[in-house]
Amino acid sequence: MRFVESVEIAADVDQVWAVQSDVERWPEWTPSVTAARRLEPGPLALGATARLTQPRLRPAVWRVTEIDPPYAFVWESASPGVRSRGEHRLVRLDDGRTRAELTLTQSGPLAALVGLLGGSTMRRYLRQEADGLRRRCERG
Repeated sequence: MRFVESVEIAADVDQVWAVQSDVERWPEWTPSVTAARRLEPGPLALGATARLTQPRLRPAVWRVTEIDPPYAFVWESASPGVRSRGEHRLVRLDDGRTRAELTLTQSGPLAALVGLLGGSTMRRYLRQEADGLRRRCERG
């Protein structure tokens, strides 16, 4: 299953990256995350982990598997029967704005079932994250 959301933000890519990569502050600007805790100190880097708690979902540990500051990070999480991959990509637009592209891909033997039962929740959470990121970055 694959879910995609994007939003244009009236802020430069460095400002959006600063907000998006500060994972522990996500609960301040998106209702799709109620708690976030980095499991090691320092900036977001390859191999970094964070424990996220989201409404109606089990807490999950996410590990950064790709990173290209200030343009992208990808992280993955596994639970029985499902592997989740979250992509957070930023595109610098010609007018100084930034497009944030969020993708959640789920694979594994239970991915289709999880997508069927929880697809509307996943789409709503991606939309909440995109909208919250835009509001937080445009607020300054």
